[in-house]
Amino acid sequence: MEFFAIARVPASVERLQQIGAGLLPQLCPSIERIVTVHDDDRARAWTVWGEFDILRQRINGGVRFTLPDCANALTWTLTTGHPPAPEAVVIHATINRPEQDPDFVETIREFVEEWRKAIEHGAAT
Repeated sequence: MEFFAIARVPASVERLQQIGAGLLPQLCPSIERIVTVHDDDRARAWTVWGEFDILRQRINGGVRFTLPDCANALTWTLTTGHPPAPEAVVIHATINRPEQDPDFVETIREFVEEWRKAIEHGAAT
């Protein structure tokens, strides 16, 4: 399943790529707290779905975060400079299941919306 939101604010690729794993709870309430920060690219966090490792990768146009030990393989990206909104920040999340429990799906929709709000309130500008 895929989930999208567009933060209609300008942001630089460099700024998006500076969002380190340890900063995630400050930006997204669904990532409740960091348990352990290994470095800017790796942390262990408590989330609304449980405790998971979070990995960060710099990608073309922004940054990708993954929960590698999540049964649903949750991944999300924050990118700019590309369609469908090259002048804005596109938040894109995926899970590896075509269908899922509606309550779980709603938590991912809320998660993506939290990211949109964080970006629009200056997290990447």
